[in-house]
Amino acid sequence: MSDSTTWVGMDVHKENIVTVSISGDSGTVMTRWETPNTAKGKERLAARIAGLGKARCVYEAGPCGYDLRRFLDGKGIPCDVIAPSLIPTKPGDRIKTDRRDAEKLARMHRMGELTAICVPTPAQEALRDLVRAREDANEDLVRCRHRLQKFLLRQGRRFEGKSWTREHWRWVRALTFDDANAGTVLAEYVLAVDQQLERVARLDARIEEEAQNPGIAPAVARLKTLRGVRTLTAMTIHSELIDLSRFASPRDLMSFIGLVPSEYSSGGKQRREGQPPEVIETARKAEVRLYRKFTRLVMRGKRTTVAAVAVARELAGFVWVIGRI
Repeated sequence: MSDSTTWVGMDVHKENIVTVSISGDSGTVMTRWETPNTAKGKERLAARIAGLGKARCVYEAGPCGYDLRRFLDGKGIPCDVIAPSLIPTKPGDRIKTDRRDAEKLARMHRMGELTAICVPTPAQEALRDLVRAREDANEDLVRCRHRLQKFLLRQGRRFEGKSWTREHWRWVRALTFDDANAGTVLAEYVLAVDQQLERVARLDARIEEEAQNPGIAPAVARLKTLRGVRTLTAMTIHSELIDLSRFASPRDLMSFIGLVPSEYSSGGKQRREGQPPEVIETARKAEVRLYRKFTRLVMRGKRTTVAAVAVARELAGFVWVIGRI
C-alpha cells in the first residue's frame, strides 16, 4: 500500500535543529538540512516541512522542552515528542551524530516503533514546574542541614535527641565558639537553613493556593481521600500524570511510574467529606488492603523497603481508579 507521508526526524539543540526527511514509500532519505533554533529559523523549518506535503515530525524530549512541538502544532504540522528512554537501541550501535540521530528517529517513526509521550499544555507544564521547584527546594534544604550537621560533628558538638526539633534548634542557636571564624561558619550555615525553610514554605503556600483552582480542586480532593495522600502528593500526582484516562489499565500506570510518592498521615474522615460514595468506598478499600498487604509482607520476613514497593504498586492502581471516577 502506497504511503504518501513524509517522515521527518529532528535532532533539537539549543543552537540548531538538524532535520532529515524520509520517503514513506521507499524509506529513502529525501533531504537533510540544518536550521538555527531561533524564531526565524523555526519559521524557515516549518515552511520547508510544509513544502514536503503530508508530513509527520518527531524529536526527542530534552532540555529544549516542548517549544518546537507547540510551534509546529500552531502551524498545523503534526509533531510527536519521544522520551529518549523509549527509543529502541541496537547492541553495538555506538556511532552517534546529529544527522544519524535525526534519520534514526524518522525511520523508526515510519515503522511505528516509537511511542509518543503526553505533551502538557503550557499551563500544565507550569504547574508541574511549580511542584518540581518545591522538590528542588526541599533537596536544597536537606543539603544545607547536612552541611550544618557535619560542621558541628567535626567540632565535636553533638545533640542528644532528634534533629531539627524545637529543642534541637534551641541548642543549635545557643552554640558559641571561641574562634570567630567558626562562629561565622555556624551563623552562615544556620542562615542557609532558615532561608531554605522560608523557600519551602513559600512554595508550599503557592501549591496549596493552586490546589484550590476550580479546574484542579476536584481531582486533588479525590486523590486526598487515599490514606497518606495530602495536598503536595496529590498535586505531584496530578501534575506529573496530567490525564489518567490516557492509561488503559492500572497496569499501564504502574509500568509508567514505577513508584507512587506518598506521605504518612493519620485520620481521614475530613479528607473524604463531600466526596462521591464511590470515591470514598474506593479509598476505604485501598486503606484496608494496602495496610494488610504491608503487614503481611513484613510478617513473612520481607524487608520494609520491598513491602513499600509492593504497596506503592497497588496504590497506583487505586490512584488510577479514583482519577477516572
